[in-house]
Amino acid sequence: MITEQVSMQKQRFAKITGTGIGIPPNTLSNQDLEKIVDTSDEWIRSRTGIENRFIASDDQTTSDLASEAAENALKDAGLSASQVDMIILATITPDFGFPSTAVMVQKNIGAHNAAAFDISAACTGFIYGLQMADSLIKAGKAETILVLGAEMLSRLTDYTDRNTCVLFGDGSGAVVVQATDKAGTGILATDIYSDGRLHNLLRVDGLGVKNPPSHESVDAKLHYIKMEGREVFKYAVTSMGDAAEAIIKAANLTSDDVNLLISHQANIRIIDATAKRIHIPPEKVFVNVHKYGNTSAASIPIAIYEARQQGRLTAGSTAILVAFGGGLTWGAAAVRF
Repeated sequence: MITEQVSMQKQRFAKITGTGIGIPPNTLSNQDLEKIVDTSDEWIRSRTGIENRFIASDDQTTSDLASEAAENALKDAGLSASQVDMIILATITPDFGFPSTAVMVQKNIGAHNAAAFDISAACTGFIYGLQMADSLIKAGKAETILVLGAEMLSRLTDYTDRNTCVLFGDGSGAVVVQATDKAGTGILATDIYSDGRLHNLLRVDGLGVKNPPSHESVDAKLHYIKMEGREVFKYAVTSMGDAAEAIIKAANLTSDDVNLLISHQANIRIIDATAKRIHIPPEKVFVNVHKYGNTSAASIPIAIYEARQQGRLTAGSTAILVAFGGGLTWGAAAVRF
């Protein structure tokens, strides 16, 4: 269901006031992949736009990256961890089966006054989290919320599968969402969707109770990402275009009002197709897929951080955020910074 902000006296709004990232130290370039699998730099770039991806060290966890992003976002917002009411962390690569990775971030940063929980919505997870934060703040249930996307997809990647191993990387992004009474700013509209009938198109069959970890599941590589590439591409282009169109309308915007389109950074062809669908020119499209590859739920918050650092999101800028992922899930948000 689309939620819209309507200007009313004393109405609460939710505004992004800080951003941060946590990026691991190691890189894996297309040239590196040429040495370990039958592929080439030209093949990868022409089909995906990816040139590089960041890979976590063996001793790093998802919560390590997320905690770094959270601390950077809080510093950017001029807040302390004790002021955080809630931590919402989107990930499909948690530290443990339980407890949640969000509570590990809470522990690491000292946000002892916060409630904390994870979301599993794959690449759309950050949009899901943003809608939750928006709704909770409007309902008066929180004043300050950390929304994070954090992934270590390298731990779920089969580096003998040339069709998937070129796509994924590790990283984390975070935003601080705070209550404000200023109308016409912050999160203008959000929209999220899913269709479980298409769950088989992008999945990890192991790690859960249906196929619990065992020698047999490891031998069958059930703990690695499986993807039906052609079908995923088709649904991604259609769903993201639909969601972006709907969110522009829900926020009472036109394409001309949009300063920046920030799409999930999975494939340059999907990004381009989404932009064309909603009539956004190339100069208003943010792209960093070449640097990071597909970082799932971390993709959009990393892009938001970089766009702000580059001066492409300044006070008053309006951005459309749109994502698509396993589930299948998809969604969009209109945000004024």
